[in-house]
Amino acid sequence: MSMDSGAPRDAWHGRRAALVLGAGGARGLAHIGVIQALLESGIEIAAIAGSSMGALVGGIHAAGRLNEYRDWVGELQRGDVLRLLDFAFGHPGLIKGDRIIGALRELVGDHLIEDLAMPFVAVATDLRIQREAWITQGPLFDAIRASIAIPMVFTPHRVGERELVDGGLLAPVPIAATRLFSTDLLIAVDVNGQPAHRHVLARARPAHANELSASGTRIGDFVDRLLGRDGSVPEQRGGLMELMSQSLDAVQSRISQMQLALDPPDLLVRIPHDACYFYEFWRATELIELGRQRTLAALQGWTRDHADFESDVAANETPSTDEAPRRP
Repeated sequence: MSMDSGAPRDAWHGRRAALVLGAGGARGLAHIGVIQALLESGIEIAAIAGSSMGALVGGIHAAGRLNEYRDWVGELQRGDVLRLLDFAFGHPGLIKGDRIIGALRELVGDHLIEDLAMPFVAVATDLRIQREAWITQGPLFDAIRASIAIPMVFTPHRVGERELVDGGLLAPVPIAATRLFSTDLLIAVDVNGQPAHRHVLARARPAHANELSASGTRIGDFVDRLLGRDGSVPEQRGGLMELMSQSLDAVQSRISQMQLALDPPDLLVRIPHDACYFYEFWRATELIELGRQRTLAALQGWTRDHADFESDVAANETPSTDEAPRRP
């Protein structure tokens, strides 16, 4: 990876960080770029806590397969994403998720969380006791499947006696889970940041041509009806998925603000929540680069601010030229 972006390597080299990766659907693909930028800057990612897409990306990085996942997801087109959806008609969720998890397991391999290269926590929501569930052991993809189980989109997932759903419901930025770690820095990524009041990434609708088989086209038409897309602009006419996307954004954004105010990290990377809709996984390349650039900017801003602060402190401690130094 090129260092032309000006990653502040000297300021950060060798620092050990606990990394918190937040929930936010497809915007969570920006986490890949975040990790790239942190590694470019010489930061050692020593532990990870993630909710939903943050758990997926963080778990795959902890398993040592993030580059393979980046290459795979970067090639996905809209039709490829649709083919990964195994609809669960008659179940408490639109998608079973077996096909997606199967594809990821084939790419990454089976791993136990306790055998990963670094401490890792996948955060889910326990429906019965209505509290966060911190999954720190057992099969990696069981934990990921539980953490990504957006209600009404994915069916809930059972881990032992617990029925678990998406971690972003209660912990869209799961900072509390990092209390299990001992590191130099706490770095958090909030993918529900304030909107940029413009489309950060252009939201063009790809053509169906040559993307889908006949059966895939029928699935695509069904999803289009859910999305409210009959050729109209999404912002003008929303479907079920648009409504769910906006509702999740609103709830997670407010909870994220409260979590970050109560337990602020040393460094916060924000991805605007209008970067994309939560289901636009075919936009990985753009989102990864967005995450990388936002992280480099956050690192440079932190370094600049702290350099100014240290300069001010040094200036205040320096005796004035018209005042003799005090004797001890």
